[in-house]
Amino acid sequence: MTEIPAPALRMRRRPALYTGLMQGLFPVLVVLMAIIGVWYLGAFFLNSTWAQDQAARAGQPLGFMDLVSATMTQDRPVLPAPHQVAAGLWDGIFGQKITSKRSLVWHGWITLAPTLLGFAIGSLAGILLAVGIVHSRVMDMSVMPWAIASQTVPIVALAPMVIVVLSSMGITGLIPKALISAWLSFFPVLVGMVKGLRAPDRMQLDLMHSWNAGEAQVFWRLRLPSAMPYLFASLKVAVAAALVGTIVGELPGGASAGLGARLLSGSYYGQTIQIWSALFMAATLAAGLVLLIGVIERITLRRMGLAR
Repeated sequence: MTEIPAPALRMRRRPALYTGLMQGLFPVLVVLMAIIGVWYLGAFFLNSTWAQDQAARAGQPLGFMDLVSATMTQDRPVLPAPHQVAAGLWDGIFGQKITSKRSLVWHGWITLAPTLLGFAIGSLAGILLAVGIVHSRVMDMSVMPWAIASQTVPIVALAPMVIVVLSSMGITGLIPKALISAWLSFFPVLVGMVKGLRAPDRMQLDLMHSWNAGEAQVFWRLRLPSAMPYLFASLKVAVAAALVGTIVGELPGGASAGLGARLLSGSYYGQTIQIWSALFMAATLAAGLVLLIGVIERITLRRMGLAR
């Protein structure tokens, strides 16, 4: 059989790689363009009332194209157009010094610190509780119902109570926001870890016991490796929930820094572009954290022999 030269193989692989990439990107781009189109339509209809009122007061009726232009360039629109939000993001990220209080990077860092601390606390609590629930029927019957009930309390109602109680004890700043963040992040980790630790079937457990393996060996050699995919999936949910918890925790105390404070000040002064820019910055931050966990997941599972 004639061997195909390596350069020829690379040339064959490139079109296939390009085709696969385009097939994956095309649906995403179509959905993105549809969302942007609907967004522009919404901005036109929601902002047109104010533009028409202003034109009527000035005694200068607007034509259709003038009306479209007026709805897309308002300083305080009801719904900012996509290009206005993009400009606000660009200015907040690249148009300001990082140390400036108008910089979204600075506010994002203020929000990121309690998010990571709360995520670490919540994840550790979820993992430890899951291990106890799996190995103790008493904890399964007592802790799990309370963990479920804890998530029925609206975080918007809980956050002010946490802030007030801890403030009365002299605890302010990072810790209250981190605890609110941990409150939201521990439950996904708890549920995912319990599911993962219980993933091994009876045959696998009996096989371990036939080898005279103790509970510790069953945990480290069977239960924990089986739980890793579930753990990382729940961590991705938990880190996004932790960010939401931090932002909610920044609102009741009237914080002057952080993405939550940016949202709050924007709502006070009707700066809708500022609000939407902060929202997109928060979404970008959450996406970055989820991607980071995904990278750690691939490295960990590959080293454990659970993925290629």
